[in-house]
Amino acid sequence: MEPLRVGLCGLGTVGRGVVELLARNADRIAHQAGRGIEVVRVASRTPRPAVDLGKAVFTTQIMDVVDDPSVDVVVETMGDVAASRRLFEGAVAARKHFVTANKALIATAGGELLPQAARAGVAVGFEAAVAGGIPIVKTLREGLAGNNVQWIAGIINGTSNFILTAMASEGRSFADALADAQARGYAEADPAFDVQGIDAAHKLTILAALAFDTPLDARVVYAEGVDRLTPEDIEYAHALGYRVKHLGIARRTSDGVELRVHPTLIPEERLLAKVDGVMNAVVVNSDAVGSSLYYGPGAGAQPTASAIVSDLIDLARGNAVEAPAPRGDVCCLPMSAVETAYYLRIPSVDQPGVLAKVAQILSVNAISIEAVIQREHAVRQDAGRAWVPVIILTHRVKEAAMDAAVSAIEALDEVIDRVTRIRVEPLDDHA
Repeated sequence: MEPLRVGLCGLGTVGRGVVELLARNADRIAHQAGRGIEVVRVASRTPRPAVDLGKAVFTTQIMDVVDDPSVDVVVETMGDVAASRRLFEGAVAARKHFVTANKALIATAGGELLPQAARAGVAVGFEAAVAGGIPIVKTLREGLAGNNVQWIAGIINGTSNFILTAMASEGRSFADALADAQARGYAEADPAFDVQGIDAAHKLTILAALAFDTPLDARVVYAEGVDRLTPEDIEYAHALGYRVKHLGIARRTSDGVELRVHPTLIPEERLLAKVDGVMNAVVVNSDAVGSSLYYGPGAGAQPTASAIVSDLIDLARGNAVEAPAPRGDVCCLPMSAVETAYYLRIPSVDQPGVLAKVAQILSVNAISIEAVIQREHAVRQDAGRAWVPVIILTHRVKEAAMDAAVSAIEALDEVIDRVTRIRVEPLDDHA
């Protein structure tokens, strides 16, 4: 058979990884695909003379790849959403398949773009857009295709996980852990995309579309970052038997689908609680299989290249799977309707009766207390007043009720600052 001919756009870390992997494992890939896969055209705004492109023709104009009649599939590793979209639309118009690592493109514009590709008979591969080297897209599309997925919970941003790991293991502040992540190249100079949960929200959007047929629209995902967490919160969570992880959670309920990204207390015995550093992991709970864990590197040249090449092998075999098509009857719940348990850290003056007032407010809002921590050695001084952090773990309640309770607690004269709250998830089969 004729080889599958690839046009590659982008020669950054991931693009170079694709070129290297296709060259290094060419025989194995051809055996798996049933024919060879060759890069015939490469576009990069910046020439990379040190990269061995073999017989591929180089250009600095990305649309040259689309216009090249020898190209069967366009691979995009640039990262820029506007340029990627222009390339996508050009590839579809030219009836060329498209493979991308750009999660923002799929999560923000996929609802509009993927139907265009389907109408043109063009396949779109985006395994590399979520969790790097973990084959979680194929798992949901194929391996668990006969299951009803109940919930997904994942550590899907390595930067945030590295920061939380450093805060937990070394007692570092958020700022110190972030600076270390930047020094190691795990975080950008402007880390907001990672630490505020935007990157994870894009990835969760894609996973939820595959599992629950929800829209490819990241705007419906609630996103909260890790930048307000303190080592103190992580220490108290540990005392209560939990670890703090930055999770993307999608859950099917009788009222609709929850889509949320936020710091979460999870029981320390869960495997997900033991995933540290820059690693990613996703738990999928489904009716036939139960809970299954998928773990591995979420970024990097070779892991991401591995995911891109797996999509290319599917195309070479003729096994490309149709993109998700959201159903009109799937409702995404607002955060106010989400039900979960909570960790509360309340900075209150050190005097009798405060806990009783807080408990009364929780009771009025039908919120039950599971555990309380109040330590004498934690007393601090601020503006001439002694105060102490009161730690409360609650049972499950809707977010709207907790919003009302927190507002009332913060209005107490005895509470000197904002209440810190972190959601709690058991991640058992009935979560």
